[in-house]
Amino acid sequence: MDDRRRRFEAQALPHMDAAYSLARWLSRSPADADDIVQDAMLRAFRGFDGFQGGDAKAWLLTIVRNCWRSAGSATRRRGHTPIEDENLAAEGASPEEAAIEASARRRLDAMIAQLPEEFREVLILREMEDMSYREIAEITGTPIGTVMSRLARARALFRQTAKDCI
Repeated sequence: MDDRRRRFEAQALPHMDAAYSLARWLSRSPADADDIVQDAMLRAFRGFDGFQGGDAKAWLLTIVRNCWRSAGSATRRRGHTPIEDENLAAEGASPEEAAIEASARRRLDAMIAQLPEEFREVLILREMEDMSYREIAEITGTPIGTVMSRLARARALFRQTAKDCI
């Protein structure tokens, strides 16, 4: 294995779960997310020589976001595809607990899916990927103030959606 490949694997592969998570939320489809991540990893490997160092996670998630954007409007025209529940129940949980947890997760997924794209994106990056405002700004290509504003609006819309569901 050559040195370039080893360096790429060391820096990019630890962030595959984050890449898939972002792709899944953006595309709203596990199958499309797989394709996006595969394309993003290929692009990242091809462009790895241009990576100047710094935050590999932000760099990779920027590529994932760009791959999703360039995937075309055909995918987005299909509309919302529910996100599949994946191993939601903890081992040993009773059937009732598992059903309650699965129901709560579906409601959460539905509320997040209702958010406009630019709000959903920053909310996922901040709350689920625990990225800083600066990293989100770098990924989305927007000023930090815009990230902060979108995050505040996303949280407000999310709270309102949650109140409406109760």
